[in-house]
Amino acid sequence: MDMNSRIAMFPGSFDPPTNGHIDIIRRSNALYDKVYVVVADNSSKKAMFTAAERVGLLEALVADMPNVEVLSWGGLTVDFARKHGVGVIVRGVRALTDFAYEFEIAETNRQLCPEIEVVFLPTNPKYFLLRSSMVKEVAFYGDEIKGMLPEIVSKALKQRVSEMRNQE
Repeated sequence: MDMNSRIAMFPGSFDPPTNGHIDIIRRSNALYDKVYVVVADNSSKKAMFTAAERVGLLEALVADMPNVEVLSWGGLTVDFARKHGVGVIVRGVRALTDFAYEFEIAETNRQLCPEIEVVFLPTNPKYFLLRSSMVKEVAFYGDEIKGMLPEIVSKALKQRVSEMRNQE
């Protein structure tokens, strides 16, 4: 399939999706004709939410964006891009350390599939410190996560933490 520079993808684990993720999706939606939000389905990683749960949360969050489609994928990002004609991979970067990590991944992807472009979108400053792993830890220890997550994600995370505590 030919690559199309008007079709983008925003890959990630989204475990859970944060307000920062939604900000990048909305901004990508304004820039591209079609945006795939691609949820990594990596069974070797210990995720709090299944890939199907993360897809469901994201679908609810992007319901007002008809040109955004949420899918899960268990393979290489460039293989998804080839299969779906994606010409641009969008990555959000919060700080210089993010950029260094993302740059290495971008260069690897460029070697695997030179026709795909990578675009780095700087994170909105109010989300600079927002990481899914940090949000999960804060929630697990019972602190307030208000403003970090969309409301439906916050409820799902609180429910999951409660389930985990009941299993202990």
